[in-house]
Amino acid sequence: MMEPFRERTSANGPSLFLLSSWVKQYKGLTAGFTGRNGGVSGPPWNSLNVGLHVGDRPEDAVRNRRIVAEAIGWPFEAWTCAEQVHGDRVHAIGADEKGSGRESTESAIPATDAIMTAEPGVLLVSFYADCVPLYFYDPERGVIALAHAGWKGTALEIASRTVEAMTSVYGSRPSAIRAAIGPSIGGCCYEVDEPVIVRMEPLVRSLAGISGISGDRPAIIPAGEGKARLDLKEMNRQIMIKAGIMPIHIEMSQWCTACRTDLFFSFRAEGGRTGRMASWIGIGME
Repeated sequence: MMEPFRERTSANGPSLFLLSSWVKQYKGLTAGFTGRNGGVSGPPWNSLNVGLHVGDRPEDAVRNRRIVAEAIGWPFEAWTCAEQVHGDRVHAIGADEKGSGRESTESAIPATDAIMTAEPGVLLVSFYADCVPLYFYDPERGVIALAHAGWKGTALEIASRTVEAMTSVYGSRPSAIRAAIGPSIGGCCYEVDEPVIVRMEPLVRSLAGISGISGDRPAIIPAGEGKARLDLKEMNRQIMIKAGIMPIHIEMSQWCTACRTDLFFSFRAEGGRTGRMASWIGIGME
């Protein structure tokens, strides 16, 4: 399987992982994920931390955000983000909310883990250090969305909530929506204990009978002594299919953030004190 998020490196620029097939296929669309290198933050956030909530100097995190915006050819004023709380709230970004959260957490869209818009010139951005970035694009309606899915958001089926919101607000047809699952911690590294397993098992069982979901890649892998490893990427792929997205319209990254701390920040692998990457998606102005 070809990796959909292709690394773009330059001698002095930030490390970026472009959702290459989308960028090539859809004129005016930008989408991708940041790495950890090519920024200005000091240890332990070195160096391309874009999170304002992790203890880094705010001016460094904002500078890194500006570096990313410049590298992808977008004005920083377009950078629009939310306060992520591991919930399932979806918010539609209007033209007047463009730029929310770009320079402070106080100005971010409050208590929201999925954002969507049909406004050209708005750059949607979410933040990660192991959780799963979910991308949505409806080429028929010109609608884009991002969702942040840790285990809690996955259990709440935030991918389904996002598709439902795109349908109800913008008239999107689920079968027309393209989706992508970005770099995140993989089933190889994400071990959880019994309380989390108990929360996730009913979801996995409910997904098992959905047409188009292959049963040969288990989402929960027993690890002994009341523990298991979770494949959150696969769970979210299955939730997307349940929501009506066609399996052939879903791209899924193989990058594991915990395996590759040379490229990505990992909350798990780095003991909780680390930076944040960003997912982004936007449709340029005509």
